[in-house]
Amino acid sequence: MASMDPVVEMGIWVMRSKLMEIPGFRQAILGTVKHSFYEQFVAGKNLLETSKMVGKLWEAGLKGMLNYGLEHAFDNHSCDNNYQTLFNTIESTNIFAPSSISFVIVKISAICPMPLLERLSDLLRWEKQDPSFHLPWKQNSLPILSDSSPLYHTLTKPESLTRQEEKDLELAHERLTKLCQRCLELNVPLAVDAEDTKIQPGIDYLTYNSAIKFNKLGKNPIVYGTIQAYLKDANERLLMTTNAAEKMGLPLGFKLVRGAYMSSETKLANSLGFNSPIHNTIQDTHNCYNDCASFMIDKIADGSGAVVLATHNVDSGKLAATKARELGIEEKSERLQFAQLYGMSEAFSYGLANAGFQVSKYLTFGPVDEVIPYLLRRAEENRGLLSSSTLDKQLM
Repeated sequence: MASMDPVVEMGIWVMRSKLMEIPGFRQAILGTVKHSFYEQFVAGKNLLETSKMVGKLWEAGLKGMLNYGLEHAFDNHSCDNNYQTLFNTIESTNIFAPSSISFVIVKISAICPMPLLERLSDLLRWEKQDPSFHLPWKQNSLPILSDSSPLYHTLTKPESLTRQEEKDLELAHERLTKLCQRCLELNVPLAVDAEDTKIQPGIDYLTYNSAIKFNKLGKNPIVYGTIQAYLKDANERLLMTTNAAEKMGLPLGFKLVRGAYMSSETKLANSLGFNSPIHNTIQDTHNCYNDCASFMIDKIADGSGAVVLATHNVDSGKLAATKARELGIEEKSERLQFAQLYGMSEAFSYGLANAGFQVSKYLTFGPVDEVIPYLLRRAEENRGLLSSSTLDKQLM
């Protein structure tokens, strides 16, 4: 069902419509979603179901990246609940086969209230425009915005954080610190997902602050950020951040993706009278992704970086694998990994694994009504891959 474009379009429209507010209709739609998009792209409704999938992948030579589909909390109570769920997910890695879990995934919007993330991002953007602008709450971090980063979200000088907002920020720091600490103790890296540009500066600020605290404490980086190569400023930000980290002697890890908010990013920019922050052509995005991947592979060869190349693009995979071999990077090196979404590009995943590389499947799990935002992005931003997913399953 999810491989048919007309059905994809209809499904997106229905799940975003007010029809979902009608109880009986909502249940019927959720039932349909559960037996189509959900079963294709979600690894299970809970950890027990997901653990069975991890076991199957592990036997086949793949690892799992655990992602409980939580995002966009709006108050501290929701953030606390989400934190506990994420902490339990990290704890659960004890029950899986050793090394079968490559990462636990977190979205900062699940543990820091959305309004606060927007405020942090506004203030960080204004600081970029006016370096004399003082942010008394700001802790150690790395460069976040480049000269080419979009600043149109913040057109007027924002008010300073209130005392309550500063307290809420302290709570967000505490939640993330506790998650990172447990990941360090269990030797399971934590990968922070990228989100939309409206809140990404705040996400990067919290991520880099945690990386500074934890990435020197283990054999490999514990905290990974995410770079979205479909953004025009991606390459510049990656170089800027890694150069600053090297001066600090700080090992950095990144998950490199193309991006999953294309429609919303372009719509917002256009509504404000600005050009989209996304590359003008798909080839520009491919070029940016490959350049960033090449840069990080060079860093791995130098002993100063780590990267997860999350891609469904075969050409990108071949380029990266070829360069890694040319530079003598061990195929089983934990500092170079590949990843694909569960339910997509199965043949590509197994091909990379059979070639000797570390490969993971990004395993989103959770009840159907909690992972709808994730399912919408998978359906909307990956239409071209949906039909090939079914073929991959048949081939495998």
